[in-house]
Amino acid sequence: MTYGQQPGARRPDDRQPYGAAPQYGIYGNPNQGAGTMRQGVDGIYTIQPTAVTERAEHVSMTRAYGEMTIALVLTGLVAIVTNMTGLYESFFKAAGVIGVWLPMIVEVGIAIYLGMRVMNMKASTARVWFYVYAALMGFSLSVIFSAYSIATIGYAFLISAVFYFALTMFGLTTKANMLKAGPVLVIGLIVLIVTQVVLMFVAPTNTTLKVVAAIGIVLFAAMTIYDAQFTKRVFAQYASQGPEMIKRVSILCALNLYLDFVNMFLYVLQLLGLSRD
Repeated sequence: MTYGQQPGARRPDDRQPYGAAPQYGIYGNPNQGAGTMRQGVDGIYTIQPTAVTERAEHVSMTRAYGEMTIALVLTGLVAIVTNMTGLYESFFKAAGVIGVWLPMIVEVGIAIYLGMRVMNMKASTARVWFYVYAALMGFSLSVIFSAYSIATIGYAFLISAVFYFALTMFGLTTKANMLKAGPVLVIGLIVLIVTQVVLMFVAPTNTTLKVVAAIGIVLFAAMTIYDAQFTKRVFAQYASQGPEMIKRVSILCALNLYLDFVNMFLYVLQLLGLSRD
């Protein structure tokens, strides 16, 4: 799911009438090897990706998932170090109630800023902001070591990783178009956030928390499929825009994929923890 600015471009299935001036769209000039013009039985010319384009898209996809993986590793390391050193507890004692909300506010601010500005900043700058965000997330998530056992955290991470991989492969290989479900997923996310805010001011039952956690898992599973397809589509759109633009898009997509995994992991962890209780 794209949480910031969604770059626009022509769809890869846009077509041209015979005799019209060639519009190369997302695949660039076909004479440069980015795509080939093919005439269908109805006399319509379409631009088809070549092996060069497909390899470029594969490299770009690998880059996005690589950035996401690095960010996850950084989050995990910071969380472990913060827990071992007691840094979060010290920060909370020094800052008081502000210590609970300040990290989350800063994280939300960085995510919004990065999502809105990533296409207009240098790729290296965007990468730094992304890693800073991942480190802050690790600082905040260090509290899970106080709430859950190491075994529960390990099981939740393993389940999430396997589930995430399967969903990603499904999203990249299925012919179903999950991109059409974007508005529904946004509405579902808003409802989930509002529900959790309300539950902060009441005393929810264990069953209610389990239901919310299960809904969260389903929602972010759908978002994982959506973002896998979105990542593939957006790289196709920018295949001919140069390496700097591809790096920027990689950070944008990596942020979306990262958030999908982290949220799915937290809901799986919550569900496992409630079940063990």
